[in-house]
Formats: sequence, C-alpha cells, structure tokens
Amino acid sequence: QLLERCVEDPETGLRLLPLTDKAAKGRELVYTDSEARDVFEKATVSAPFGKFQGKTVTIWEIINSEYFTAEQRRDLLRQFRTGRITVEKIIKIIITVVEEQEQKGQLCFEGLRSLVPAAELLESRVIDRELYHQLQQGERSVREVAEVDAVRRALRGANVIAGVWLEEAGQKLSVYDALKKDLLPSDVAVALLEAQAGTGHIIDPSTSARLTVDEAVRAGLVGPEFHEKLLSAEKAVTGYRDPYTGQSVSLFQALKKGLIPREQGLRLLDAQLSTGGVVDPSKSHRVPLDVACARGFLDEETSRALSAPRADAKAYCDPSTGEPVTYSELQQRCRPDQLTGLSLLPLSEKAARARQEELYSELQARETFEKTPVDVPVGGFKGRTVTVWELISSEYFTTEQRQELLRQFRTGKVTVEKVIKILITIVEEVETLRQERLSFSGLRAPVPASELLASRVLSRAQFEQLKDGKTTVKDLSELDSVRTLLQGSGCLAGIYLEDTKEKVSIYEAMRRGLLRPSTAALLLEAQAATGFLVDPVRNQRLYVHEAVKAGVVGPELHEQLLSAEKAVTGYRDPYSGSTISLFQAMQKGLVLRQHGIRLLEAQIATGGVIDPVHSHRVPVDVAYRRGYFDEEMNRVLADPSDDTKGFFDPNTHENLTYLQLLERCVEDPETGLRLLPLKGAEKAEVVETTQVYTEEETRRAFEETQIDIPGGGSHGGSTMSLWEVMQSDLIPEEQRAQLMADFQAGRVTKERMIIIIIEIIEKTEIIRQQGLASYDYVRRRLTAEDLYEARIISLETYNLLREGTRSLREALEAESAWRYLYGTGCVAGVYLPGSRQTLSIYQALKKGLLSAEVARLLLEAQAATGFLLDPVKGQRLTVDEAVRKGLVGPELHDRLLSAERAVTGYRDPYTEQTISLFQAMKKELIPTEEALRLLDAQLATGGIVDPRLGFHLPLEVAYQRGYLNKDTHDQLSEPSEVRSYVDPSTDERLSYTQLLRRCRRDDGTGQLLLPLSDARKLTFRGLRKQITVEELVRSQVMDEATALQLREGLTSIEEVTKNLQKFLEGTSCIAGVFVDATKERLSVYQAMKKGIIRPGTAFELLEAQAATGYVIDPIKGLKLTVEEAVRMGIVGPEFKDKLLSAERAVTGYKDPYSGKLISLFQAMKKGLILKDHGIRLLEAQI
Repeated sequence: QLLERCVEDPETGLRLLPLTDKAAKGRELVYTDSEARDVFEKATVSAPFGKFQGKTVTIWEIINSEYFTAEQRRDLLRQFRTGRITVEKIIKIIITVVEEQEQKGQLCFEGLRSLVPAAELLESRVIDRELYHQLQQGERSVREVAEVDAVRRALRGANVIAGVWLEEAGQKLSVYDALKKDLLPSDVAVALLEAQAGTGHIIDPSTSARLTVDEAVRAGLVGPEFHEKLLSAEKAVTGYRDPYTGQSVSLFQALKKGLIPREQGLRLLDAQLSTGGVVDPSKSHRVPLDVACARGFLDEETSRALSAPRADAKAYCDPSTGEPVTYSELQQRCRPDQLTGLSLLPLSEKAARARQEELYSELQARETFEKTPVDVPVGGFKGRTVTVWELISSEYFTTEQRQELLRQFRTGKVTVEKVIKILITIVEEVETLRQERLSFSGLRAPVPASELLASRVLSRAQFEQLKDGKTTVKDLSELDSVRTLLQGSGCLAGIYLEDTKEKVSIYEAMRRGLLRPSTAALLLEAQAATGFLVDPVRNQRLYVHEAVKAGVVGPELHEQLLSAEKAVTGYRDPYSGSTISLFQAMQKGLVLRQHGIRLLEAQIATGGVIDPVHSHRVPVDVAYRRGYFDEEMNRVLADPSDDTKGFFDPNTHENLTYLQLLERCVEDPETGLRLLPLKGAEKAEVVETTQVYTEEETRRAFEETQIDIPGGGSHGGSTMSLWEVMQSDLIPEEQRAQLMADFQAGRVTKERMIIIIIEIIEKTEIIRQQGLASYDYVRRRLTAEDLYEARIISLETYNLLREGTRSLREALEAESAWRYLYGTGCVAGVYLPGSRQTLSIYQALKKGLLSAEVARLLLEAQAATGFLLDPVKGQRLTVDEAVRKGLVGPELHDRLLSAERAVTGYRDPYTEQTISLFQAMKKELIPTEEALRLLDAQLATGGIVDPRLGFHLPLEVAYQRGYLNKDTHDQLSEPSEVRSYVDPSTDERLSYTQLLRRCRRDDGTGQLLLPLSDARKLTFRGLRKQITVEELVRSQVMDEATALQLREGLTSIEEVTKNLQKFLEGTSCIAGVFVDATKERLSVYQAMKKGIIRPGTAFELLEAQAATGYVIDPIKGLKLTVEEAVRMGIVGPEFKDKLLSAERAVTGYKDPYSGKLISLFQAMKKGLILKDHGIRLLEAQI
C-alpha cells in the first residue's frame, strides 16, 4: 500500500514517497506513551556519579529514581514524544542532572570532561591554599577563580591552534575546511586536528564552539573519515585503557607501555605542554610540570627532549614554508582572531597556490604507492613483496621522512623508481645500525646487549660505553671473555693424520676406517652439543641439518646429532611446553645421565654451559642461578672417575675427559682449529693386558660382575650380571661376539668392556625411543611430546608410548590423528566433467581454463595448508619440491613460498622468533586481507597450523598458543564476512569451506577436485552473487526451454535478464522521500536528519531497503550494501548494526544448531528473530 502511494523519479526510475508541506512542517511526529517507555527501557547509560556509579542502567530506571521530580520526568517524556529531543540528548541531560545533584555540596569547576573539585586543584598545585580558603569562606566565587590565568590554563588550556587565516582573502577557516579546499596538506591538517582532540576539544573557529570528537563529526566540523583517528588522539584527554590491568592510563604512560606509536605520543605531549600542561585524564584537567612528573605522567628526560628538540624531532609542519616546527613554534606564528581571541595559523596565497600546482593529489600519490611493489633485501620485510606505501608507513620511517618523500613525489621532484631506491637505502642503513648497535651474534640467534649484561658477560661499564657509542659490538665481540661465551673457545674440529700431514673431518676419518664409528660418534656429538659441526678442510661451522646436506656427516648420524644439538637449541619440557637446558633435561629424565654428563663436560671445556633460551654460554655462577648447573654436578665434572670420563684417545685408548682430549690436540696454523693427531688407524690392539681367558674363566668373571642397566626399556633401571648382559638381546649379536673375543684375547679389560657395553645400551635405547615415540613428518621429526601437548593424542596413549608398548604410528592410526597432520583435504585440482579429465591447478591455468588470479589463490591455499598437491599422482610436495618437479612454474615460486610461511612460520624482525600466520597479521607483517584468506583455508582443512610443528591444531590449542582469537574465528565462521575465493564456474565469491563443498572426491587418490563447468559463463547477476542457469531452473524461476535456448545461443543473457528482473534484483523499494513543496529529493536518512520524518519511520523504511537487497542513494541512483552505505555516509553509523541485521534477510541467517545458512522465514520459525519484525521484512520482500 505504501509503494502504491509513491511517485516514480523521472531521472532514476526509483520510487519516492511524497511528503506534503503540512507533513514536513507539522511535526505530527508523536511517540505513544508505550513507545516512549519501550525506548527508555531499552536505552542504557553508565552514570559516573552517585548510587548508579559503575553500573549500566536504563534511562527508565534513572528518571524514576530520586534524582528526578515527577515534573522533570513528565517534561522529558513530553519533549521526546514530540521529537524535540533525541535519546542521546536525554542521556546527556540525565548525566548532567545526576552530576549536579551529587556535586551540589561541593565547590567544583568545569574540567575538560567532568567537574573538578576545588580540593583536587589544591592538591595538584593549580591553586594555592590561600585561594582555596577564600573559596571555602565564600570570599571568592568559582566563576572568579576560574578566570585566574593558571586555573584557566589548567581547566581549558590556552592558545590551541583553532583554524587557519587566509591572509589575502582575510578569511578564517576551520582546519577541516582548509583541507577540503585543498589549502592544507592532509598530514598537516591531521596533525593539527589531532592536537586539538589531544588537548581537549575540536574547535569551530567561526562560532568558538568546543566539541568532543563525536560531536564534531555529528556537526560536520570534521568528516567521518577522521573519526577513528581523532578518537584515538582524544584518548590523550580521556585516558587510554591498559589491556593488561584494565585501568585508565595517561598519554605518557600509554607511550611507555607501547599502546600508541612513539611519534604520535610525543607529538600530542608537545601540544599538551604548549597549551597549558600535561592532562591528567583521571582528574580531567592539566597539571603543572612537577606534578605531572610526580604522578608519572611525564619524566625529566622526555620533558627536556620536548623543550629543546632536535630538528628531526619536530613533529609539526608550517604549511606556508614546509619547515618542520614544534607546536610552540607554530603557535608563535599564529595571529589572534579579533572577535573570538582564538589562535589562527596564517596561510599565504603563495603557499596555497604552490599546493594546488602539485602534479598529484595526496590520494593519487597514496594510490600509486599502494599499487607499486618493492622487494626489500633486509630487515623485517626481507623475502616479502610489499607495497611502497606499506614500507613507507613502517617503523623504518619517521612521519617527517614520509611526508617529505610524498611531497617530493607529488611535486614531481622524484619518480616512484627513485622513491624505491631511497626507501631501500634507508632500510639498509637502519638495519645495519640496529645490528651493529644493539645485538651480538649468538650461537643460534642475535643476543641483545642487555642480556649479556644480565648474564655478566658484559660489565656495566662496557654496556654503558656501547649504549653511548663509545665502543661497538664488533670491538666487544673480539674480547676473549666475550668471544668465549658467545662462540666458545673451540671444540675438537677434526683429525690430523701425522703420516700424510693431512687434515680430515671426523666423519671422513671414520669413513676411511681410521676411527671406529663409536669414537667418531662421540666426537661429533661433542661438536653438535657445543654449537656447530665443523668442516676443518673448508673452515666452516654448520648446523646439523646443514652438515648433513653438505655431506660433512652422513645421513645415518642425522637423528643422533640432532639429539645432541638440543644441548644448544634447548629441550622441550613436555609438561610446561617451555625450553629447558641440557642439565634440566637430565634432571627430568629426558636425557640419559651418562650421555648428558658427557655433553655438559664438552660445553664447559669449550667455554661454559650453554643457555639455550638466550643462545650463548654463561659463567658458572649465572648457570647456577638459572638452574643450568649445580654444585654436585660441578664436583662430578671437576674430579672425574674412570666411569665418568666419557671420551678416549684413539691413539692410546685411554679414558679421558674432553678437556684432556683437547689438550692433546694441535692447532691448525691456517684456520686456528684444534685437530687431534692420529698416528695410524684406530686398531684393536692388545694395549691393556696380555692375559688370555678360557671360556670358563670368562663366564666366572662375568657372573661375579654386576652392571646397572641405563635407559627406559624392559631392563632399564635393573641390575644384571655381565654374563646375563652378554647372553641377552641388549647388545647386537655381532658386537657381543666381538667383545667376547676381545676380552678372551686380552685386547680389552673388563672395566673397559663395561663402559663399551653401557655406551651401546644407551645408544640402542636412544634409537629405540626415537623409533617408538617419534614420527618422520614432512618438514621435521615429530615426537610423542609434540603430539600430546597439541592434544592430538591422549595422556593414556602418551604414557603407552613412553613405556614403549606402542609405536607412534600405531597411536596416530588408533586416534584418527592423520587429519591434523595432513588436513582434511584442500582443493587439489580441477575436474572436467565432459572429458572426465583431472588436471592440477597449474595445468588448468596453462590451458586457459582458470584465470591467473583464481589459480594463484587456489595454489596459495594449498601451500598455506601444508603442501602443494599433484592430483594425478596423489603426491604432497613442499613448494621447493613442486617447482623442482614442474608441478608449478618458477614464476610462482616466490608467491607460494610466501604463502607457505603460514605453515613454516614468519620471522618476527624484532625478536627473531618464528611466529604464526595470525601473529604475523597482528604485527602487520602480512596484509590482513591476505592473512584472513589463508586462515580461512587452514580452518576449513583441519585447523590452524602450528608453525613450529607444521601441522593443524585443535581450536582450543590454537587459542591457547595465541595462533587465533575468538573474534577472528567468529569472523571467519560467518560465510558473509570472508569470501576470498572464487568458483571459476560461476565467478561467485565464496569462503574456502563453501568452495570445498562444491568439490568431488577422486576415487583413486581420495583428493578433492573442483568441477569446472563447460557452461560456466552462463550466469546471471543476483542480489549478492552470480547465479547459474541450473540454479534458476531448480528454483523454477527459469523454464527448461529458456535454459536450452541459452545454451544453444538462441537468446542472450541480457534478454533473459529483462524478463527475470523481478526475481534477480527485485522491482523497487521505497528509495527516498520527495518533498512536494520544494520538489526536492532526499534519502530516507537525510529526511530524518532534517526532521521531516521521525527516526522510527526512517528506520523502518531503511530496514525495508536493506531486507529487499540494497540501501538506496536516490540522488546518485546507487544501490549499496549496508557497509558501503555507512562508509559513504548514506546512513549514519548509529543504524549500522540494526541494518546489518535486516540485511541478513538477503544474505541469510546462520542456524546456531546446524551452522547452515537459512532464510528470513526459517529464522523467524526458529525464533532467531521476532515474529513482528520478520513479518514486516517478509512483506517488504513480497
């Protein structure tokens, strides 16, 4: 019926509701009593005073309390019902009344945001005791005292730059107006507006009005595009919320806690100090400098820096000269307005003209920078392709540098190519300086100078000299005391063959048969546990995996040496998940005692116990303090017995400590490395005794000798005779026979034999444990601890694995854990129904069946969920392997490596730690849009990936480890929120889950394939997505005959669209209002803001628009989603949430039980929306 009363706009064809002059002026906009009460019972307010302080209560509760008389209550209701005041205005009135009632007995002044008691001004030394007494005695009034200069400055500030003065035109403008007229650069205008917000109020220079940021945006004094930025600056007055304590903190405290960027914080502090003093947000006024320091709102160092800043620290800019200045200097260049006394910044015509002569506007310059990619070779962006804008907005550049580069580009002084060169040079300089000044090279990661001070590696004097630039990292690193603790004093690096005068690696000596495998393994373990494996020929120090790759050691030793290397990188505590040292791992039984003692001894002999957390050695007293060593162990190692001498000389077969072995080494004159001289091949000679035993004597001697069996196997912890050991399976048969023969022939003593046996048992136990409780995964070896901590296996299973009664592979199969390791399946390739052919994504791209963008997104999703997939061969490959095997082309290598970091982890440029995809997004190391797309794919295929382990995690574990939060999960769970992928058959934007649902599983490989329709171009534009012919036929919107004509080319999409318009996009809703008297077209929201229609009516009409497809701009003829309409100001932000709710009548509601998308009617039936509300929206749709 309402639609029938509309008129059609001749220009746009939209339907407009006519309003008579009487309706527009008559103000017959009356709420009923019940409507008004309903609104008051729903609207809430937080009262800052009185009995409601700290509580959130409704308007109805407050106006019915003792704070209001019956007359006041009736008057408020009357004014609201006639539309004279809004709910927002009522809330302000209520808070004012409550404050006045509570403050009646007190002497209070008007502060920046709340009343300030006179007692507080006395305590803050704004007024003296004499003036306070005069107030109390009534000799002076609050009004009189408020005009005292010191009090006025504390309460309202002084000389805030309120606007600009155009000298030639003799005209004053607000800062925002000057920006809109292109008389001020954006960065200058934003800095001035932030200074206003950060010192108290946004100022209208034409009326002298002082407004909060919200009020200023509502009044149009500043545009909505600056709303968030100015709200952030306004917190310098209202206080910042500390996320850890929940308390409100000041600007300086927020700066110290890293809650705001340092540049912004110092800029706002400069403005506050220049306009009367630092603001105490809890008391709502400025305080003198000494009080600010006493309350922790400033410190002397910052105060000095702001009062006498360096040229590069001046945060404001004079728009007339382009010169960087302080806020105080800018104030001095202002002129007072004759009418209002406000400070106005003069702007010359020459400066304005020069600005208008720029080649590019600020927006054009930014767009160019946002589209131009740059590869940064160093620092936090190394290995990533970022835009010029991202780089110029990073921590590498100050605001001044950014502004200067923008200015030079906009005026044509530099090209974008020149800008890129300048940026890379600056980043390289910053990184070089940062590395040189702040950190030392540790065993695995850079070590901050502060850590070396805490570890007593550096003295306080050395640290201060480094800080002051009197010495360098390089100079300190060359000191013996520092070098030893950072890099060690040198391990046994290789073998020197005396016969041939040749130096060889330990592994090479073993390979040539010059060293026994057991001897070589001990020496190589000592190398790994003291920092690096050493290639003495090339003079290289390598990590274990590097050494295996380079052939310095063989792959058969890989696992054993990785285990020893943990003495440097740290062991993982299976209970707490934290990194622990070698000694702590020994205490917790994670490392066999004999094995641990041997590695500890090697560390101490080469410089000290290694702190795996901080990546360097520490002095003994620091090792004691940190729990990396204790006095008992020190005694054991200081006075070793034969059974704790873990090494022996291959020349003499003597049992030795590592230090004794090092003393027998010679120094290589070329490299300085320590080499062990070897006279000849390590032979099994008679060196210990020449006595020969019979079999009977051997048995008797062995039965009399008891051995404590190490390890955790079936015999671990028990005592057995040497004879029982020799008859058991604890030692391989071949080695048993060899040992027995050596003993009987006198080539080895019984004592030496026991050491050899224990060593064999320990190594066998290590290998057995690794086989039972670890699993070779694609990028690393997984342990039972890894899987238990990730809650992929149960505690019961974990205990069975520890006991050795079940292998990890069996456990994984029993607990269906493969879905976490390999995912539930991503889009592996495409399927062509016509030819029944399966193609990889890259093959489909090369054949022109997929666009480059669609193919890239699908391949990035594969890389980010674990592997690139070959759907024909059923293979899972890393990006490097896939490029090597031709599964994808080399042109995609870098992009896919970047996506693969969602699995392997991103490097935090500040801490050098590996962080997850979500953490990288939070630190802005990866664009939010890209990160959400990859997170969407991970969640759809098994869960968020742990970058340390490389597999998917259960949701609660991902939350726990900080790899996701609930807000982001909720956002990704809502299909309408993140639709980053495209169905190539329909061009429809979908979430990854929705795309997977359209896949079919290949019978042979079990992988998911996306069917590629041959008729994929036959789609129609719907309300939010492209609709296929098949969908229209299924919905009975199109008949089979029309579909056949389309497929055969007898009719076109355009012709059919005209006939189906009603179903595809609807006819027309009420798009706006037509005022008969003025013949003016208005949007519904404009009509409400002008008071022509009441808010309730406007809201219902806007809801009907949103629920039938789009919010309409009748002036420009635009159809917009709710988000777009709010962004463009077609509707106000106060309606956003409610209109988004109405828009779900188009996009669908989420069933909380099944998780499926349901319609408006279905949501109404399930009670997800109120019946009256649902009927109203359904009626509009019909």
